[in-house]
Amino acid sequence: MAYDFSAKEIFEMAKQIERNGVKFYQTASSNVSGEKEKQMLLELAKMEAQHEKTFAEMETDLKGKESGNTVFDPNDEAALYLKALADTKVFFEKQIQASTMKSILVDAIGAEKDSIVFYIGMKDLVPEQAGKKRIDDIIKEEMGHIRLLSRELVSLK
Repeated sequence: MAYDFSAKEIFEMAKQIERNGVKFYQTASSNVSGEKEKQMLLELAKMEAQHEKTFAEMETDLKGKESGNTVFDPNDEAALYLKALADTKVFFEKQIQASTMKSILVDAIGAEKDSIVFYIGMKDLVPEQAGKKRIDDIIKEEMGHIRLLSRELVSLK
């Protein structure tokens, strides 16, 4: 059975992925010794938290069918399924190699790329009338993270 998602449900996943990112960067910051690296990772954690707020604001702008359920779901099983997807696909128990900042940034870039691939795949599950175009806004936010992380990685060389 095919299941279509609404933009609201995708935003719920996006917020969970950002929460997972906050944990990733906070954990990574505790694994580095340099104060500059620690501060940069904590700043990245703050950016993830800000992205969660951004996605929450985007979610409040949803109208009509964009925010409604696409199927009858009285037990809210779709939300549980989406949380499980978000928790296992991006930033999920990422093994942080505490030895170098480079390895942390490489892992972070990989996770951000995974999130973009995830959203591109999920976009196909959102009907036009349920806010499909809004998924592009999420993807653009994540692409900004990759640019920032890539700049930091290049600056280490």
